[in-house]
Amino acid sequence: MPTPPTRPPARYTVEIKPRTADADGHPDHGSTLRTAVVEATGETSVSGYPHYEGDGVAADIDPRTRAVEAITLDGGELPYGWTAEVSPPEA
Repeated sequence: MPTPPTRPPARYTVEIKPRTADADGHPDHGSTLRTAVVEATGETSVSGYPHYEGDGVAADIDPRTRAVEAITLDGGELPYGWTAEVSPPEA
């Protein structure tokens, strides 16, 4: 029997971080510069991912991998080298 599709989460906390790697090239995003709680808008992005907005952030998030697929911060792109990730779920 096929598994019924699951609904994407209603909200995520997105963390904005200053880099994708440390000086030695290791994947290290650095300390969180800003967090934003984003809520589902009910829309799907052009890429097919659910769209979320809140706290000055608009993001398309893959609910399966929790990857931030697209993001704007205060209406613009993230500064060069910055990255965004979804916070781990609260226990």
